[in-house]
This record gives sequence, structure tokens and C-alpha cells, in this order.
Amino acid sequence: MPWLLSSQLDCLSSSPSQRECERTAFSFYCAVRERLPVWLLEDMRSMEVFCWEDGHPRAFLPSEALLYALVHDHQDYARYLLNRYSVTALKAPRCSFCCSRGSGAPHLNMAVRYNRVAILGMMVEALKDCDVQGQRREYLDSCGGCAHVADAGKTAVQLAVELSHSDCLLLLLIQGARPDGLDGALQRLVSCDVSNRRNAQRCLDFLLLFLPKPPLLRHLQDEPQRWQSLLGKDVFSWLCGLAPPPLLLQSLQCLARAGPDQIGMLPDYLQLHNWQ
Repeated sequence: MPWLLSSQLDCLSSSPSQRECERTAFSFYCAVRERLPVWLLEDMRSMEVFCWEDGHPRAFLPSEALLYALVHDHQDYARYLLNRYSVTALKAPRCSFCCSRGSGAPHLNMAVRYNRVAILGMMVEALKDCDVQGQRREYLDSCGGCAHVADAGKTAVQLAVELSHSDCLLLLLIQGARPDGLDGALQRLVSCDVSNRRNAQRCLDFLLLFLPKPPLLRHLQDEPQRWQSLLGKDVFSWLCGLAPPPLLLQSLQCLARAGPDQIGMLPDYLQLHNWQ
């Protein structure tokens, strides 16, 4: 893979055939980076690009090509792969570091990390092709992948909260992803700089909007003045278990359940920050 260190490549490149596989994979990576036409990329992937696996070359998979499209925001190629191969393009590829079979939802996490909102939307649409609703939700709530990967152990929702990628978060929540990470959202709101404050606040608001019932966060009472200034008195009291949710929040929660795609179209005086 092109993101391996040169020292790792030296260890991996043990034969001319393996080095040729690495060369073709890197050429393909560069072609996607240059956003070459879809037909040309597919010709390369199906006829010219190979990966080394179990001592033999194999064809480059659509799921691996989709990772490249995500990194370089090649939306046309991502659209083609998802339309042509559907959920097959979302299968976790085999890990090149530990050689284990892929697991989790690395494509979702990568889309969130790079803030590829358009491609993430295509991906969650493709997930509608899952035969069982439970499988779709399980995929949305899966973690990133192998233990040595940067986002291992984090769901796409948790990663979106950590990075304050609020548009990605809303898209995932609308599609039924579990709204976890409330503590992380609160800590992010406290620790982020001013330039990220708005998106951190939006992430917290979206989680509150889709939570069926928030956990009682009594530790907020250790610094009541600080948290009340950030959350507003009504939301603070609700999260501490001292009062019901604000009326506007209850109304927006009903709207989110009935038609969540309409949330972003509300007039400014009904936007989320006004419940504070």
C-alpha cells in the first residue's frame, strides 16, 4: 500500500512478483489521486492492478478501490463502485499489516475522518440494500477495524464527535446509527478552540436530539456554573436528572423521529442552539 513506510516496504518486498504488485497498487493510487475518468480506473483495477496475498497476486478489490476514492474524494468513482457493487464495496479488505481478514466498518470511519460527506451519503444509501435491517444497523455501529489502526475501537459516530464533523454525524444518526459518545461530545465542547466550537456544539446538539433517553451525568454538578454556561440551565438540569427535557428539545426530537431530513431546513429561530 502507498502509505506504508519505506522500511516496511523493504520487509514486504521479498520477491519480484510482490514488488510488481506494490508498483501497480501505487500506480493505481496515483491515478485515483489524479481523479482520472472512472472507465480508465476500472480498466486499471480489473486488468492491471494486483495485490499480494498469501504468497500470490490477486486482483484489486472494489472495496480497496473505494478506500482510495475516499482518501482523494473521487466522488464519481465512489458512486460507480457503490452503484455497481453495492454493499460488496463496503466489505472490510484484508489488513496488509497483520494479514487478518478485515472486519468492522473501515470505510465509514475513513469517510468520517476525511469528512467526505457526499461519499458517506452514497455509502449509507448503499447500505439500504442489506437484506436485514439489523445487519445495516450493526454495520453502522461497527468499529473501525484491526487493533493497530488509528481509529480501532471507535464507531463512526464516536469518531465524528471526536473530530467535530457534525455533518457526518447527522447523516449517520439519520440513518439509524446509535447516538453514543455523549461524554466525549461534552469534553470536546470544553476542550476545543474557538474555531471548532460551533461544530462541537452541533455534534452535542445532534446527539441530544437522537438520544431516546440520556444517561444521567451527575458529574456535571461538580462544576455547575461552568456547565450551565455551556449547556443552558434547562439542558443542564435534564442531563443531571433534575428536570424533564426542554419543550423545544422534545418537539425537535419528535420531528427527528418523524422526518429527520427536515431538521437542517428549520428556520433559524427553531435551530438547535435555541433550546438553551
